[in-house]
Amino acid sequence: MRIRADRDDLADVFTRANRAVGSRSALPVLQGVLCDVRGGQVRVTGTDLEVTIRTSTEVEVLEEGSVVIPARLATEAIRRMPAGAVTIGATDTEIEILGRGPRFTLRPLALADFPDLGEVAGGGIAVDGDQLAAAIAQVTVAASTDAGRPILTGVLFESGGDELRLVATDSYRLAVRDMAATSLPTSALVPARGLRELARAVGAPSMTMSIQPREAVFASERGVLRLRLIEGAFPKYRSLLPENYPRRVVVEREAFLEALGRAALVAEDHIPVRLKLFEGGIEVTVTRQDVGGEVEHIAGEYEGEGEAQIAFNPRYLADGVNVIRSERVRLQVLDSMKPSVIEGVGEEEFVYVLMPVRV
Repeated sequence: MRIRADRDDLADVFTRANRAVGSRSALPVLQGVLCDVRGGQVRVTGTDLEVTIRTSTEVEVLEEGSVVIPARLATEAIRRMPAGAVTIGATDTEIEILGRGPRFTLRPLALADFPDLGEVAGGGIAVDGDQLAAAIAQVTVAASTDAGRPILTGVLFESGGDELRLVATDSYRLAVRDMAATSLPTSALVPARGLRELARAVGAPSMTMSIQPREAVFASERGVLRLRLIEGAFPKYRSLLPENYPRRVVVEREAFLEALGRAALVAEDHIPVRLKLFEGGIEVTVTRQDVGGEVEHIAGEYEGEGEAQIAFNPRYLADGVNVIRSERVRLQVLDSMKPSVIEGVGEEEFVYVLMPVRV
């Protein structure tokens, strides 16, 4: 195998495929990316068997063939080459990466050991790639990263009628995002870790999406992202979405985030932030023993009888406010023990539900 192409084009496909390569793997070959050269293109594939990213770019083909290249080292070597053409050549015993002056030689990984991933079945539905990426960014903040609870590390793609709903929860918070005029033939639980790579790996304005028997497939002109589905039943979340809230306040999103950022200097995640909702807005208070505290007022529009007091994990609260896209945020409260809802004013398609902290 031997190819020549512009450094930036090669760096782009290697960097994106590299996003699927795990930092640790029982199979040494999975620390590499498969480079398959034929038909005027190089196709680069990275996988950890749960997340697979396949990208390609046009190159000058000097010799067709396939090789498994150490992913991280090769990607960094290409990125650090001088601007201009870069040549990559491979034999059974050596890989050469040659630029205008620098020359790297690497040992290839065993081609026969690289898993046969097969080809992606055709079909799928057309989706707005920008809308899908935005929806994923909003819900994945609520997905768990605890491998001991695999069901909660996924995002539920729930299809109903002509609408697709994305849902994630780590049992402390819940994020729900509806996508109108989008529907899948079946529901599926898709790994949030892989979905977080979608925008950077294959994101584009026009995409296709499909649910296969064992994987979800997202494709664009930039490549293909394949995610192995999570098996199991997603928690019944609808009961956590009360219809009526007796107290609500609307504040400016940026002002709220800035206040939470200042409170976090004292809270450091594990100390709750107390909110008092009253006529005129929200009072934010945080107190930490042996350190001190911080208090400030955020102007807002309050509706409800009497005052309301509630406390939250500061990082979870900031996460929800941060992914809201509208300029004004509405916080709705039942009482200090029940889940509260955070949503953007005029952004009814997204809801963030947060459990309060006992204080």
